[in-house]
Amino acid sequence: MAKASFTDEDDALLAELGVEVEVKNTGSRTPREERIIAGFEDIERFYEQHDRAPAHGEDRNIFERLYAVRLDKIRASEECRAVLADKDKHGLLTGEPTAVVSDLDNLDDDALLSELGVLDTGENDITKLTYVKSRAVIKAAEEIAKRNPCLDFDKFKPLFVKVQEELAFGIRVTRKFKDDAQIRQGDFFILGGQKVYVAEMGVEFVAEYGRSDRRLRVIYDNGTESDILMRSLQRALNKDEASRRITDPSPGPLFSDEIEEGDMEAGTIYVLRSKSDHPLIKEHRDVIHKIGVTSGNIERRIGNAKLDPTFLMADVEIVATYELSNINRTKLENLIHRFFEPAKLNIEIKDRFGNPIVPREWFLIPLFVIDETIEKIRDGSIVNYRYDPNLGKIIE
Repeated sequence: MAKASFTDEDDALLAELGVEVEVKNTGSRTPREERIIAGFEDIERFYEQHDRAPAHGEDRNIFERLYAVRLDKIRASEECRAVLADKDKHGLLTGEPTAVVSDLDNLDDDALLSELGVLDTGENDITKLTYVKSRAVIKAAEEIAKRNPCLDFDKFKPLFVKVQEELAFGIRVTRKFKDDAQIRQGDFFILGGQKVYVAEMGVEFVAEYGRSDRRLRVIYDNGTESDILMRSLQRALNKDEASRRITDPSPGPLFSDEIEEGDMEAGTIYVLRSKSDHPLIKEHRDVIHKIGVTSGNIERRIGNAKLDPTFLMADVEIVATYELSNINRTKLENLIHRFFEPAKLNIEIKDRFGNPIVPREWFLIPLFVIDETIEKIRDGSIVNYRYDPNLGKIIE
Protein backbone atom coordinates (compact mmCIF):
# COMPACT_ATOMS: atom_id res chain seq x y z
CA MET A 1 0.00 0.00 0.00
CA ALA A 2 1.27 3.40 -0.87
CA LYS A 3 2.42 5.60 1.98
CA ALA A 4 -0.52 7.44 3.49
CA SER A 5 -0.05 10.86 5.04
CA PHE A 6 -2.28 13.58 6.41
CA THR A 7 -2.69 16.48 4.04
CA ASP A 8 -3.92 19.96 4.89
CA GLU A 9 -7.27 18.93 3.46
CA ASP A 10 -7.38 15.94 5.83
CA ASP A 11 -6.66 18.22 8.77
CA ALA A 12 -9.45 20.58 7.77
CA LEU A 13 -11.87 17.70 7.27
CA LEU A 14 -11.07 16.06 10.59
CA ALA A 15 -11.36 19.39 12.33
CA GLU A 16 -14.91 19.66 10.97
CA LEU A 17 -15.59 16.12 12.16
CA GLY A 18 -14.52 16.80 15.72
CA VAL A 19 -10.73 16.69 15.89
CA GLU A 20 -10.31 20.19 17.17
CA VAL A 21 -7.52 20.51 19.71
CA GLU A 22 -5.30 23.12 21.14
CA VAL A 23 -1.98 22.55 19.41
CA LYS A 24 0.96 22.87 21.77
CA ASN A 25 4.29 23.21 20.07
CA THR A 26 6.66 21.53 22.50
CA GLY A 27 9.65 21.96 20.25
CA SER A 28 10.06 18.21 19.85
CA ARG A 29 6.84 17.71 17.88
CA THR A 30 5.39 19.57 14.95
CA PRO A 31 1.84 20.93 15.07
CA ARG A 32 0.83 18.15 12.65
CA GLU A 33 2.20 15.50 15.01
CA GLU A 34 0.38 17.08 17.93
CA ARG A 35 -2.82 16.94 15.92
CA ILE A 36 -2.31 13.27 15.07
CA ILE A 37 -1.71 12.44 18.74
CA ALA A 38 -4.78 14.37 19.85
CA GLY A 39 -6.98 12.57 17.33
CA PHE A 40 -5.64 9.20 18.49
CA GLU A 41 -6.25 10.07 22.14
CA ASP A 42 -9.96 10.47 21.34
CA ILE A 43 -9.96 6.91 20.01
CA GLU A 44 -8.11 5.66 23.09
CA ARG A 45 -10.71 7.26 25.35
CA PHE A 46 -13.44 5.51 23.38
CA TYR A 47 -11.61 2.19 23.85
CA GLU A 48 -11.25 2.77 27.59
CA GLN A 49 -14.95 3.59 27.94
CA HIS A 50 -16.26 0.69 25.84
CA ASP A 51 -13.43 -1.89 26.10
CA ARG A 52 -13.26 -2.19 22.32
CA ALA A 53 -12.14 -0.30 19.26
CA PRO A 54 -14.68 1.87 17.42
CA ALA A 55 -16.47 0.04 14.60
CA HIS A 56 -18.29 0.87 11.40
CA GLY A 57 -21.99 0.22 10.91
CA GLU A 58 -25.27 2.03 10.45
CA ASP A 59 -26.38 0.91 13.90
CA ARG A 60 -23.40 2.65 15.51
CA ASN A 61 -23.37 6.11 17.05
CA ILE A 62 -22.27 8.75 14.55
CA PHE A 63 -19.20 9.60 16.61
CA GLU A 64 -18.15 5.97 16.96
CA ARG A 65 -18.30 5.69 13.19
CA LEU A 66 -16.26 8.87 12.94
CA TYR A 67 -13.59 7.38 15.22
CA ALA A 68 -13.64 4.17 13.19
CA VAL A 69 -12.87 6.07 9.98
CA ARG A 70 -10.18 8.04 11.76
CA LEU A 71 -8.57 4.86 13.13
CA ASP A 72 -8.55 3.32 9.65
CA LYS A 73 -6.72 6.35 8.28
CA ILE A 74 -4.22 6.25 11.11
CA ARG A 75 -3.56 2.52 10.60
CA ALA A 76 -3.05 3.09 6.87
CA SER A 77 -0.57 5.92 7.41
CA GLU A 78 3.10 5.12 8.00
CA GLU A 79 3.57 8.67 9.25
CA CYS A 80 0.81 8.28 11.86
CA ARG A 81 2.04 4.88 13.01
CA ALA A 82 5.54 6.25 13.47
CA VAL A 83 4.30 9.21 15.52
CA LEU A 84 2.09 7.00 17.70
CA ALA A 85 4.37 3.98 18.02
CA ASP A 86 5.23 4.63 21.69
CA LYS A 87 1.71 5.75 22.62
CA ASP A 88 -0.35 2.77 21.49
CA LYS A 89 -0.94 1.28 24.95
CA HIS A 90 -3.99 -0.71 23.79
CA GLY A 91 -2.51 -2.13 20.57
CA LEU A 92 -4.97 -0.26 18.39
CA LEU A 93 -2.46 0.28 15.57
CA THR A 94 -1.91 -3.42 14.95
CA GLY A 95 -5.32 -4.01 13.39
CA GLU A 96 -6.05 -3.74 9.70
CA PRO A 97 -8.16 -0.92 8.20
CA THR A 98 -11.78 -2.05 8.18
CA ALA A 99 -13.24 0.43 5.71
CA VAL A 100 -14.60 -0.98 2.48
CA VAL A 101 -12.72 1.65 0.50
CA SER A 102 -9.48 0.08 -0.58
CA ASP A 103 -7.30 3.17 -0.44
CA LEU A 104 -8.22 5.52 2.41
CA ASP A 105 -5.87 8.16 1.04
CA ASN A 106 -8.27 8.56 -1.86
CA LEU A 107 -11.32 9.22 0.32
CA ASP A 108 -12.74 12.54 -0.77
CA ASP A 109 -15.21 14.54 1.29
CA ASP A 110 -18.27 12.90 -0.21
CA ALA A 111 -16.83 9.40 0.24
CA LEU A 112 -16.00 10.05 3.86
CA LEU A 113 -19.46 11.47 4.50
CA SER A 114 -20.98 8.46 2.78
CA GLU A 115 -18.91 6.19 5.01
CA LEU A 116 -20.33 8.03 8.02
CA GLY A 117 -23.86 7.98 6.63
CA VAL A 118 -24.09 11.76 6.72
CA LEU A 119 -25.18 13.93 3.83
CA ASP A 120 -24.09 17.49 3.27
CA THR A 121 -26.43 20.47 3.21
CA GLY A 122 -26.95 20.33 -0.51
CA GLU A 123 -24.43 23.06 -1.16
CA ASN A 124 -21.67 20.43 -1.58
CA ASP A 125 -19.78 22.28 1.14
CA ILE A 126 -18.01 20.13 3.73
CA THR A 127 -17.94 23.06 6.16
CA LYS A 128 -21.75 23.13 6.36
CA LEU A 129 -22.66 19.75 7.83
CA THR A 130 -26.12 19.37 9.20
CA TYR A 131 -25.76 16.39 11.50
CA VAL A 132 -22.11 16.46 12.58
CA LYS A 133 -21.16 18.71 15.47
CA SER A 134 -17.78 20.31 15.93
CA ARG A 135 -15.96 19.56 19.18
CA ALA A 136 -16.76 23.06 20.43
CA VAL A 137 -20.49 22.51 19.91
CA ILE A 138 -20.37 19.05 21.50
CA LYS A 139 -18.62 20.46 24.54
CA ALA A 140 -21.08 23.34 24.80
CA ALA A 141 -24.10 21.05 24.49
CA GLU A 142 -22.83 18.78 27.25
CA GLU A 143 -21.80 21.59 29.51
CA ILE A 144 -23.99 22.43 32.47
CA ALA A 145 -23.80 26.15 32.81
CA LYS A 146 -22.69 27.34 36.22
CA ARG A 147 -24.34 30.20 38.01
CA ASN A 148 -22.29 33.25 38.77
CA PRO A 149 -23.11 36.49 40.59
CA CYS A 150 -24.97 38.89 38.32
CA LEU A 151 -22.87 42.04 38.51
CA ASP A 152 -25.57 44.25 36.99
CA PHE A 153 -28.48 42.72 38.92
CA ASP A 154 -29.62 46.21 39.95
CA LYS A 155 -31.13 46.70 36.50
CA PHE A 156 -32.94 43.35 36.62
CA LYS A 157 -34.24 43.45 40.18
CA PRO A 158 -37.06 45.93 39.36
CA LEU A 159 -38.25 43.52 36.65
CA PHE A 160 -38.66 40.71 39.17
CA VAL A 161 -40.46 43.04 41.59
CA LYS A 162 -42.85 44.16 38.87
CA VAL A 163 -43.53 40.60 37.73
CA GLN A 164 -44.40 39.62 41.28
CA GLU A 165 -46.85 42.54 41.50
CA GLU A 166 -48.38 41.62 38.15
CA LEU A 167 -48.85 38.04 39.33
CA ALA A 168 -50.48 39.28 42.52
CA PHE A 169 -52.88 41.50 40.56
CA GLY A 170 -53.66 38.84 37.96
CA ILE A 171 -52.09 40.80 35.11
CA ARG A 172 -49.77 37.84 34.65
CA VAL A 173 -50.55 34.21 35.43
CA THR A 174 -48.50 31.03 35.47
CA ARG A 175 -48.93 28.13 33.08
CA LYS A 176 -47.41 24.65 33.05
CA PHE A 177 -44.37 24.56 30.76
CA LYS A 178 -45.07 22.30 27.79
CA ASP A 179 -42.50 20.00 26.20
CA ASP A 180 -40.24 21.87 23.76
CA ALA A 181 -42.28 25.04 24.22
CA GLN A 182 -40.76 28.16 22.74
CA ILE A 183 -38.32 30.23 24.77
CA ARG A 184 -37.95 33.88 23.83
CA GLN A 185 -35.86 36.78 25.00
CA GLY A 186 -37.75 38.55 27.77
CA ASP A 187 -39.58 35.42 28.95
CA PHE A 188 -40.04 34.69 32.65
CA PHE A 189 -40.24 31.21 34.18
CA ILE A 190 -40.39 29.59 37.59
CA LEU A 191 -37.72 26.91 37.95
CA GLY A 192 -36.71 25.23 41.18
CA GLY A 193 -38.83 27.70 43.11
CA GLN A 194 -37.01 30.69 41.61
CA LYS A 195 -38.08 33.21 39.02
CA VAL A 196 -35.95 33.05 35.90
CA TYR A 197 -35.57 35.81 33.29
CA VAL A 198 -34.20 35.25 29.77
CA ALA A 199 -32.19 38.44 29.32
CA GLU A 200 -30.29 37.63 26.13
CA MET A 201 -30.23 35.01 23.36
CA GLY A 202 -27.07 34.22 21.42
CA VAL A 203 -26.64 33.31 17.76
CA GLU A 204 -28.53 30.22 16.66
CA PHE A 205 -26.49 27.14 15.74
CA VAL A 206 -27.27 23.56 14.71
CA ALA A 207 -26.79 21.08 17.53
CA GLU A 208 -27.42 17.35 17.91
CA TYR A 209 -29.90 15.72 15.54
CA GLY A 210 -30.04 18.88 13.46
CA ARG A 211 -31.94 20.80 16.14
CA SER A 212 -31.28 24.49 16.57
CA ASP A 213 -29.95 25.81 19.86
CA ARG A 214 -28.76 29.07 21.38
CA ARG A 215 -26.65 30.19 24.29
CA LEU A 216 -28.76 32.22 26.73
CA ARG A 217 -28.04 34.75 29.40
CA VAL A 218 -30.44 33.78 32.19
CA ILE A 219 -30.95 35.90 35.31
CA TYR A 220 -32.29 34.40 38.55
CA ASP A 221 -34.20 36.33 41.19
CA ASN A 222 -31.54 35.54 43.81
CA GLY A 223 -29.01 37.75 42.01
CA THR A 224 -27.17 35.06 40.03
CA GLU A 225 -26.95 34.34 36.31
CA SER A 226 -25.87 31.59 33.93
CA ASP A 227 -25.14 31.14 30.23
CA ILE A 228 -27.18 27.96 29.89
CA LEU A 229 -28.14 26.53 26.51
CA MET A 230 -31.74 26.99 25.41
CA ARG A 231 -32.27 23.21 25.07
CA SER A 232 -30.79 22.69 28.54
CA LEU A 233 -33.23 25.22 29.99
CA GLN A 234 -36.11 23.47 28.22
CA ARG A 235 -35.03 20.11 29.67
CA ALA A 236 -34.76 21.59 33.15
CA LEU A 237 -38.23 23.12 32.89
CA ASN A 238 -39.68 19.83 31.64
CA LYS A 239 -37.96 17.85 34.40
CA ASP A 240 -39.17 20.12 37.19
CA GLU A 241 -42.80 19.16 37.84
CA ALA A 242 -43.38 22.48 39.60
CA SER A 243 -41.93 24.61 36.80
CA ARG A 244 -44.13 27.26 35.26
CA ARG A 245 -44.13 29.78 32.43
CA ILE A 246 -45.10 33.27 33.55
CA THR A 247 -47.34 34.78 30.89
CA ASP A 248 -46.78 38.17 29.31
CA PRO A 249 -48.37 41.18 30.99
CA SER A 250 -51.56 42.33 29.34
CA PRO A 251 -55.22 42.70 30.08
CA GLY A 252 -55.32 39.13 28.74
CA PRO A 253 -55.78 37.24 32.00
CA LEU A 254 -58.85 39.38 32.76
CA PHE A 255 -60.07 40.55 29.36
CA SER A 256 -59.06 37.91 26.84
CA ASP A 257 -60.01 36.78 23.36
CA GLU A 258 -59.73 33.19 24.60
CA ILE A 259 -62.33 31.82 27.00
CA GLU A 260 -60.74 29.67 29.69
CA GLU A 261 -62.17 27.68 32.57
CA GLY A 262 -63.81 30.12 34.94
CA ASP A 263 -64.25 32.76 32.26
CA MET A 264 -67.53 34.44 31.31
CA GLU A 265 -68.37 35.89 27.93
CA ALA A 266 -69.93 38.87 29.69
CA GLY A 267 -70.09 40.09 33.25
CA THR A 268 -70.69 43.07 35.47
CA ILE A 269 -68.63 44.70 38.18
CA TYR A 270 -71.09 46.10 40.69
CA VAL A 271 -70.61 48.59 43.53
CA LEU A 272 -73.06 48.55 46.42
CA ARG A 273 -73.73 50.91 49.30
CA SER A 274 -75.26 49.64 52.55
CA LYS A 275 -78.43 51.01 54.17
CA SER A 276 -77.47 49.52 57.55
CA ASP A 277 -78.06 51.57 60.66
CA HIS A 278 -74.84 50.32 62.24
CA PRO A 279 -73.12 53.39 63.78
CA LEU A 280 -69.86 52.95 61.88
CA ILE A 281 -71.66 52.45 58.58
CA LYS A 282 -73.99 55.40 59.14
CA GLU A 283 -71.00 57.66 59.86
CA HIS A 284 -69.09 56.67 56.70
CA ARG A 285 -71.93 55.56 54.43
CA ASP A 286 -70.74 57.59 51.40
CA VAL A 287 -67.35 55.88 51.28
CA ILE A 288 -68.21 52.32 52.38
CA HIS A 289 -68.71 50.14 49.31
CA LYS A 290 -68.92 46.50 48.43
CA ILE A 291 -67.34 45.51 45.10
CA GLY A 292 -68.13 42.26 43.31
CA VAL A 293 -68.38 40.63 39.90
CA THR A 294 -71.32 38.61 38.58
CA SER A 295 -72.66 37.20 35.33
CA GLY A 296 -76.19 37.13 36.68
CA ASN A 297 -78.90 39.63 37.56
CA ILE A 298 -77.69 42.03 40.25
CA GLU A 299 -81.17 42.91 41.53
CA ARG A 300 -81.96 39.25 42.02
CA ARG A 301 -78.63 38.72 43.78
CA ILE A 302 -79.33 41.48 46.33
CA GLY A 303 -83.02 40.67 46.76
CA ASN A 304 -82.57 39.16 50.23
CA ALA A 305 -79.65 41.34 51.30
CA LYS A 306 -81.08 42.01 54.78
CA LEU A 307 -80.91 38.29 55.55
CA ASP A 308 -77.39 37.80 54.20
CA PRO A 309 -74.30 38.68 56.28
CA THR A 310 -72.44 39.18 53.00
CA PHE A 311 -74.50 42.36 52.65
CA LEU A 312 -74.15 43.38 56.33
CA MET A 313 -77.63 42.05 57.15
CA ALA A 314 -79.23 45.13 55.57
CA ASP A 315 -80.68 46.34 52.32
CA VAL A 316 -78.24 47.81 49.79
CA GLU A 317 -78.39 50.12 46.81
CA ILE A 318 -76.52 49.80 43.53
CA VAL A 319 -74.37 52.90 43.02
CA ALA A 320 -72.28 51.85 39.99
CA THR A 321 -71.91 49.05 37.45
CA TYR A 322 -69.29 48.34 34.78
CA GLU A 323 -70.08 46.00 31.90
CA LEU A 324 -67.18 43.80 30.74
CA SER A 325 -66.65 40.95 28.30
CA ASN A 326 -64.38 37.88 28.26
CA ILE A 327 -63.50 38.14 31.93
CA ASN A 328 -62.45 35.70 34.61
CA ARG A 329 -64.57 36.55 37.64
CA THR A 330 -62.27 35.05 40.26
CA LYS A 331 -59.15 36.71 38.87
CA LEU A 332 -60.87 40.06 38.51
CA GLU A 333 -62.33 40.04 42.00
CA ASN A 334 -59.00 39.01 43.48
CA LEU A 335 -57.31 41.84 41.63
CA ILE A 336 -59.77 44.46 42.88
CA HIS A 337 -59.82 43.19 46.46
CA ARG A 338 -56.05 42.94 46.65
CA PHE A 339 -55.66 46.47 45.30
CA PHE A 340 -58.00 47.88 47.95
CA GLU A 341 -56.75 45.62 50.75
CA PRO A 342 -55.30 48.60 52.73
CA ALA A 343 -58.79 50.10 52.89
CA LYS A 344 -60.70 46.96 53.84
CA LEU A 345 -63.57 47.55 56.25
CA ASN A 346 -62.96 45.88 59.60
CA ILE A 347 -66.37 45.29 61.14
CA GLU A 348 -68.09 42.45 62.95
CA ILE A 349 -71.83 41.85 62.73
CA LYS A 350 -74.14 39.05 63.81
CA ASP A 351 -76.05 36.87 61.41
CA ARG A 352 -79.73 35.99 61.96
CA PHE A 353 -78.71 33.18 64.30
CA GLY A 354 -76.59 35.48 66.43
CA ASN A 355 -73.26 34.18 65.17
CA PRO A 356 -70.49 36.78 64.77
CA ILE A 357 -69.49 37.39 61.13
CA VAL A 358 -66.71 39.50 59.62
CA PRO A 359 -67.95 40.40 56.10
CA ARG A 360 -65.51 40.55 53.22
CA GLU A 361 -65.49 42.65 50.07
CA TRP A 362 -66.41 45.90 51.85
CA PHE A 363 -63.98 48.81 51.62
CA LEU A 364 -63.65 52.43 52.73
CA ILE A 365 -63.17 53.91 49.26
CA PRO A 366 -64.68 56.96 47.52
CA LEU A 367 -66.70 56.11 44.41
CA PHE A 368 -64.49 58.24 42.13
CA VAL A 369 -61.48 56.12 43.16
CA ILE A 370 -63.34 52.96 42.14
CA ASP A 371 -64.09 54.53 38.74
CA GLU A 372 -60.41 55.37 38.25
CA THR A 373 -59.32 51.90 39.32
CA ILE A 374 -61.61 50.12 36.83
CA GLU A 375 -60.18 52.22 33.99
CA LYS A 376 -56.64 51.32 35.00
CA ILE A 377 -57.58 47.66 35.12
CA ARG A 378 -58.99 47.94 31.60
CA ASP A 379 -55.80 49.45 30.15
CA GLY A 380 -53.46 47.22 32.18
CA SER A 381 -51.70 50.11 33.92
CA ILE A 382 -53.03 49.12 37.35
CA VAL A 383 -49.71 47.40 38.17
CA ASN A 384 -48.01 50.80 38.25
CA TYR A 385 -50.27 52.14 41.01
CA ARG A 386 -51.41 51.47 44.55
CA TYR A 387 -54.15 52.82 46.73
CA ASP A 388 -53.12 55.01 49.68
CA PRO A 389 -55.94 55.02 52.27
CA ASN A 390 -54.37 57.91 54.15
CA LEU A 391 -54.48 60.15 51.08
CA GLY A 392 -57.69 58.60 49.79
CA LYS A 393 -56.34 58.32 46.25
CA ILE A 394 -54.37 56.17 43.83
CA ILE A 395 -50.65 56.91 43.63
CA GLU A 396 -47.76 55.55 41.57
